[in-house]
Amino acid sequence: MKFDLSYIIATYNRLPFLKITLEELIRELHPGEEIVVVDGNSSDGSKEYLQQFYADGKIHQYISEPDKNQAHAWNKAMLMAKGTLIKKIIDDDVFCYSAIRECKNFMLQNPAVDVVISNDLGSTLDNYKNIQKLSRFAQFEKWNKGLTPSFTFGDVHMLIRRNALAYIGLYNTTFVMMDWEYSLRISYLKANIAYYTGYNALSVAHPQSISSLKNNKLIEEQGKRGCVFYEYAGDGAEISLWSKVKIYAGKRLKATGHAVSSEDDNSTRDIGGIYRFYYNYISDLNNSQGFSFLQKD
Repeated sequence: MKFDLSYIIATYNRLPFLKITLEELIRELHPGEEIVVVDGNSSDGSKEYLQQFYADGKIHQYISEPDKNQAHAWNKAMLMAKGTLIKKIIDDDVFCYSAIRECKNFMLQNPAVDVVISNDLGSTLDNYKNIQKLSRFAQFEKWNKGLTPSFTFGDVHMLIRRNALAYIGLYNTTFVMMDWEYSLRISYLKANIAYYTGYNALSVAHPQSISSLKNNKLIEEQGKRGCVFYEYAGDGAEISLWSKVKIYAGKRLKATGHAVSSEDDNSTRDIGGIYRFYYNYISDLNNSQGFSFLQKD
């Protein structure tokens, strides 16, 4: 079967978030779209939960096996995807599917476009009503005018044309900040990037998502390597822009003395209610005004 869009998910031991995100995606799925899930051999019930959805035909492709790292898992999902376009769905973030389809339709109507990115929203789970509007539009414009050879953006709001992978490649599995390196590479290669001024994603930070607090020395070394290789001079954010909201959350948790562990106690939070607030917020925002696409010159 031919698909125009593949939604890909890579997950590992985050069942409470996965349930919300996957079930919302299944409700929003349109004909001609597929769901591809790569599970890293979870031990929290995710594997059995996903197997049932796959058996029921709600998931089109599914595997569960150990991964070497996150980039490895996402690369497997991209290689499995059959759609003309690929959209990454992160299990603990929030997505506006009407905005994603605006981006999908634009790319289908403009086959020369390799990648579409959009504005982003950011929030922390412990202060969920404080939502930041994040944009890389100024950096995109500077790059588009040829004033800088590369720029950074998050992949949470990115759509990729599958046949562009032959040119831009997959994630570099040696980078902890894999999407930071990927964005620099995509722009440095002068891929055809278009910018959507709406918001197709909302990044959610919580202790389980804060990889910015780990491997600081490695991240610094990789940041220097990436800046040299892609002639990236920085724009005030440096490598921290890879996960601006999550690094903010990490500092916030350190300041409040909240321990960062592999397991965040979500039992005292109404996770479902918080995520309903997020989904309503991003939907209302996108419906409140018109947005446009800007193409590479």
